[in-house]
Amino acid sequence: MKSIRWPFILLMATWGFFKGGPLGFGCAPLQEKEPQNPFAGQSVAANEGQAIFRSQCAMCHGPEGQGGLRGPSLTSARLTQGISDVSLFRVITRGIPGTPMPASDLEPERTWKVITYLRSLTGHLTTVPLGSPLTGKEVFFQKIQCSQCHMVNGRGGRLGPDLSRIGSARSPSYLERKIREPNKLGKDMTVGLWWELGQPLLYQTVTLLTREGRYVTGSLRNEDTFSIQLMDSKEELHFFLKKDLQKVIHESKSLMPGYDEQILSERDLQDLLAYLSSLRGPNQTQELTPQHYEKTGINPL
Repeated sequence: MKSIRWPFILLMATWGFFKGGPLGFGCAPLQEKEPQNPFAGQSVAANEGQAIFRSQCAMCHGPEGQGGLRGPSLTSARLTQGISDVSLFRVITRGIPGTPMPASDLEPERTWKVITYLRSLTGHLTTVPLGSPLTGKEVFFQKIQCSQCHMVNGRGGRLGPDLSRIGSARSPSYLERKIREPNKLGKDMTVGLWWELGQPLLYQTVTLLTREGRYVTGSLRNEDTFSIQLMDSKEELHFFLKKDLQKVIHESKSLMPGYDEQILSERDLQDLLAYLSSLRGPNQTQELTPQHYEKTGINPL
């Protein structure tokens, strides 16, 4: 009996030593080393990552990572300075539940190269708008009345996209292009390509022709093989079965008007961009008061 017991005790003590358990000598358990990006800082890998990004990610995030039709900008300082490579790797490979960001099936090597490319975008960050967010808020709600169509933190219209988090999702240069020329879509971001892929674009302008010869134009809200739903300029919802329609036209133009310098001066534009860039959600956007900006400065990104 003794010949069996002592080897067993010795085995348990050895196991406890490496596990740091009660039979061990207080040694901490071995921890798995966090993986590192094997291509960090390599320009060749960044160029390869750019090609992968444009084929796999540009549809949502834009060809240069500055924000696309569905995905946010990936050039912000918060991304490049506040998130580790390992965290980015997990986001890409696992996706983000409850958002349009899916899990990717890219091989680890290609994923690391994409991350290397994203890190290289820090040299292309858009400069912070020089305007006043407080004045920009007045431009938004009063001067050109963007709030007739767009909502911010529960205030405004529903025809256009909610802009409560637009500062986190879009770069100032992207917003400037959308304000000045809303019908000018960037390369690799065409509405037609989205439709060919079978992915209807929310807020896209759609014109319907009913069997009675009536035209209905509005902002797309939902669509499937058999039905379509849109909202008109009066914020009235319309639902149609496609069998009751003669035509469904997905327009390449926006319901949003363009604001050239005769309508929106360059100074007002910079103020508006500063305000939009400050919008990061109801829990991240403080009340825009002069006292707030005396403490925090202009448009902290």
